[in-house]
Amino acid sequence: MPSLDPVRVPAARLPATGPRATAPCATEPSAAEPRASAPRATVLAALLTVAAVCTGDAVARSFPFGPRTRSVNDLGNQFVPFHAHLWDLLHGRAEGGLLLNWQSGYGMSFLPDLGTYLGSPFSLLVGVFPREDIDLAVYVITVLKMAAAAAAMTGLLLALNRNPGPRGRWWAAGVLGASYALCGWSVVEAAYNTMWLDGLIAFPLLCLTGEWARARRRPVLAVVVVAAAWTANFYTAYMATIGAALVLLLRLLLDEEATVRDRGRALLRAAGTTLLGTALAAPVLLPVLQGSKHAHPGWTRQFTPTGWTDVIARALPATYSFFSPAVFLGTGALLLVAALPFHRGVERRERLGWTGLAVAVVLSMQWEPGHLAWHVFATPNGSPYRQSFVLAGILVIAAWTCLAQDWPGPRALLAGTGALAVLAAAAATSELAAEWSLPLFLAGLAGAGGGLVLARRRPARGGYAAVAALLMCGALVGQAAATVAYADRQKLGRLDDYPPWGSPHDARAAAVARADGWPRHRTDPGRIQLTGNDPLLVGGEGGGYYSSHTPAVFTRTMAALGAGWTSRGRNVQSLDNPVTDAVFSVGARVRAAADGDDVRVVRPAGGVPPLVTVRPDRPGGAPGPRFGHSPFRNQELLLGTSVYTAPEDGVCPAGTDVFVFAPDYTGWARRGDGPPVRLRGEPLRGVRAAMTPLGTSTGPGSRIAFARGVAPHGWSGGCLHRDRLAAAVAQLKRTGAVAVDVRDDGVRAALPPGSTGTAVLAAPRIAGWRCNGRPAGGHLGLVAVPLDGRTTTVDCSFRPPGLRAGAAVGGAALLVLIAVAALPTVRARANASTSGHQDFTRTEPFGRPPSMRCRVRSRPCPPS
Repeated sequence: MPSLDPVRVPAARLPATGPRATAPCATEPSAAEPRASAPRATVLAALLTVAAVCTGDAVARSFPFGPRTRSVNDLGNQFVPFHAHLWDLLHGRAEGGLLLNWQSGYGMSFLPDLGTYLGSPFSLLVGVFPREDIDLAVYVITVLKMAAAAAAMTGLLLALNRNPGPRGRWWAAGVLGASYALCGWSVVEAAYNTMWLDGLIAFPLLCLTGEWARARRRPVLAVVVVAAAWTANFYTAYMATIGAALVLLLRLLLDEEATVRDRGRALLRAAGTTLLGTALAAPVLLPVLQGSKHAHPGWTRQFTPTGWTDVIARALPATYSFFSPAVFLGTGALLLVAALPFHRGVERRERLGWTGLAVAVVLSMQWEPGHLAWHVFATPNGSPYRQSFVLAGILVIAAWTCLAQDWPGPRALLAGTGALAVLAAAAATSELAAEWSLPLFLAGLAGAGGGLVLARRRPARGGYAAVAALLMCGALVGQAAATVAYADRQKLGRLDDYPPWGSPHDARAAAVARADGWPRHRTDPGRIQLTGNDPLLVGGEGGGYYSSHTPAVFTRTMAALGAGWTSRGRNVQSLDNPVTDAVFSVGARVRAAADGDDVRVVRPAGGVPPLVTVRPDRPGGAPGPRFGHSPFRNQELLLGTSVYTAPEDGVCPAGTDVFVFAPDYTGWARRGDGPPVRLRGEPLRGVRAAMTPLGTSTGPGSRIAFARGVAPHGWSGGCLHRDRLAAAVAQLKRTGAVAVDVRDDGVRAALPPGSTGTAVLAAPRIAGWRCNGRPAGGHLGLVAVPLDGRTTTVDCSFRPPGLRAGAAVGGAALLVLIAVAALPTVRARANASTSGHQDFTRTEPFGRPPSMRCRVRSRPCPPS
């Protein structure tokens, strides 16, 4: 009996019926040209990006091309020190490991910081540089990230439209890829928030995973890409994922050949890829989220949209503002975007779709619900337009769409130029437009416009293509370099800055190394800080710590003891005080002048207690102590002994050490005729002045005085009796641990036999500590273990909250990924065993043969 199976007819041989079969359309793209041009285009994009950034920094005489530091704000205060700590980890020189950082804040969780600041694979490059070149290492990593973003966007553009298009279009893809990497958000804001650049790379890569989901290709690689993006920096990966989802939705809507079922399946595949990739990143992602949950709250702001003239002005080169969207993109890309609605060589659906998406994203940035959705439903501390890189990416894709089939004609270019002229006129009224912004914009517009006009000429008639490419590349590099240079100068004038590694760093690092005694005692790199993370930068085990994950319990504890802070409590400063040094086992302290000279190490005469001490039982089972308002009394509670007296009429007894506490005061304080000491407390700016030593009292003439003779409201003084402190330290040493073994994830201490009361570990009681098999207790903010007279060993370990759950989720995701990778092989073997033939018919993403996909009306279909 003959087979009743349907006969497969090659698509090219199907009869042409209906109007669609005879309508002119583009050829089905051959992969040969895109594959051949992709390496050239990506290399061009990367080189243009590096050239523009380095040229701008050189013009501004910024590091490493001049004497001006580039370490402003969090770059110098956080990212450089954290990269220095990573260098130490890679070379086996760090105190602590991946879970616990013993160097900062007397013991902090490190995995959240690793996932937030160091999760990018590029961060590992820091290990190939000498440690004293840490600033250069971070700069190189920054530039390489921008170059990688340019290459990734170029690859995406070539993948979005594989049609050959106009001849020589490959270099245009490179220029647009570089335009994306050199957008204002990148060179103005992310340049000193290095981890944000991982989101700049992630957006085009996540868009590419959406294309793979449409085509049912590379499911394993897509999951790995998503996992890498969310591991590198979850914050910008969240925004990049939203942007990639919008791009995928539009691509599906514009695909006329796709059915509703096709679109639904593609969305499900993309959603599954995103969920599986995010789950794979859970071992890092969940501890990061838990770290944010336990962190001290930062600034809370009400979102206020920026005026539209200022928004438009930020599209010009050489503008700067912290509270407006940095949407500079290069005039060439903007001209193509403006010409797209008028370019009749592009299908109307495509023109309306990409223009509408760009407008919708701009409007969402100015609408508070949209603003909150972009920023994980919380207005961020600082710039409220951190999603601007997604808008830049969408605009670049729209510009590429303008080149999908042919270079835009004179009519489209004229219309686009007119639209940009109107925007430039509006931007000229903004105060954000600098003196050179408009001339640079117009010069770039002339260069880019001339390049696009020449690009339409046939190469056979001369070197038009080469001149066009030079004009487009020159316009972009010139404008971007000017923007980089202008931003370098503006940031130095408006933000805090920190010096690159130099002789002050060498002196402090050497002093810390000479005084090192860990774990017998801690060595604090000093109260006069180079950065907020000096223990990570120059070494030691101090109290200074600055992170987005600074635990609230640590901030509260240090504030109760009289410590100062900036960044509204997230940048906790070291406290130069002999009582707290005894409590936290600080046996050596570096003291240096603000200019880095006169570096010396001071040590307490009688030493300090060990890391684990024992506090006696409270009589009658009284409840545990609680901190009050006075930092002097709070220090005594934690020490267990009274060591301060209050000054009478502002005068301390002779021979006592004088301390002053005025947390909200800015000005000078002094003891008698002693040297003045500056206090800096600015509540409105989130700055708190620390308890400060004024020297040793010499008697009645050592009265505490303030600038202009006016005492600040709420100030207090304390007179420290050194003999009492020495007796308290001696008692803690007698009853404290006889041996201490510190590990990368905890500490083990042997106690004297018969110890009763409470064993106290000189480390903040942050979430994640367990001691002797159960959650650790707390004693005035420190890790504590109750003793019953039989316990002779205290064994405490630290595991960041969320790590166990993250490992379980990540492990399950890995098993699913392995199953996904093995599924094609299993199916192939099953088909081979049940079928006697193989089907070699090639299908397109939604199962249609190639010739059925012709739909663009700019050129005829190939002959069958």
